[in-house]
Amino acid sequence: MNNSRTETNPPALEEAAGDEPAGAGAALQDEVTTGTRPAPTPEQSAFPWEPARRPFGTFFRNHFREARESLAFIASAVGTTLLVWLLMGIALGLPAGLYVLQANLAGVAEGWRGSAGISVYFQPGAEASVTQDLAERLRTQAGVEDVRLITADEALAEFRDYGDLAGAVELLDGNPLPATLRVSFSAPLAAQAAEALSARLGQEEAVQDVVVESAWLERVASLSALVQRLGWVVALVLGAGAVLVTSSSVRVALESRLDELRVLKLVGGTDPFMRRAFLYLGCLYGLGGAVFAAMIVSLTLFTVERPLARLLATYGGDLELRGFDATFVVVLLGVGALLGVIGSMVACRQRLRNLDILA
Repeated sequence: MNNSRTETNPPALEEAAGDEPAGAGAALQDEVTTGTRPAPTPEQSAFPWEPARRPFGTFFRNHFREARESLAFIASAVGTTLLVWLLMGIALGLPAGLYVLQANLAGVAEGWRGSAGISVYFQPGAEASVTQDLAERLRTQAGVEDVRLITADEALAEFRDYGDLAGAVELLDGNPLPATLRVSFSAPLAAQAAEALSARLGQEEAVQDVVVESAWLERVASLSALVQRLGWVVALVLGAGAVLVTSSSVRVALESRLDELRVLKLVGGTDPFMRRAFLYLGCLYGLGGAVFAAMIVSLTLFTVERPLARLLATYGGDLELRGFDATFVVVLLGVGALLGVIGSMVACRQRLRNLDILA
């Protein structure tokens, strides 16, 4: 029969336990219970392999890595990327083009504001003394800056220089063009004052017609306001379309990386961490679309520049395109990137919320 026994505590441990003060265990328990025991240091934490503080630059390195991966994804699907950029370019280019149009209409109205005036057309064959007398009386009125008298012969000479039908005048008997007075004012006239002066001049001897030249400026201003409001409406509608285009494209990228996202979700990855790469993807889609939009607007301006210059030359004005400058391009890039990020957030919010890690 085996008389050996199993010792639960070696003698050395019994001696060490015997040497420990009787109240040490109770005191330790009281410290833990009351919370007076000092908190563990980072080296004594539950995860000793996790550093207490991230090294400087880790944040930027992580974002740079995500941006590089998004750029690699775009480069791997060139056809899809170009299609998305083209759709977003059209969606951004139309309101951007309307903005440039409105800026140039406003510039035309401002440029002609100081030269607005009244044109007085005399009856054909009116005597020179009558036209000269009316011109002298207008020059003495307050607010009148200049009065230019264009005789019938001078009007015919101008018609021959600028008119495509100048040769037809030679077939007529005599000069069919009347003498004209062009009156300009030192300050823009109010609508009521211009109409009153026009009515008074219409009652003068040998006057056939009076035209207030500022009337077409009012039409240009009204057209500019219409284009501005139309631009806002189109920008809202097509901006929503750009968000949907980006959201659909990012959704495709999400579906192609579902297995990776499930693993990240399983090991504790947060939604902001998982959607970071897709936010960069949406931003790149938006920036590319904005570049396409700038190219579309630039090509349109290049196409219409020469005919528009000829049109303004017939009114005595010079073409000076406004709106398409460095600030316009920077704002367009910013709006494109913002719409891309919004579309990416919509796609990530819908998909990551319903992500099943056990699928």
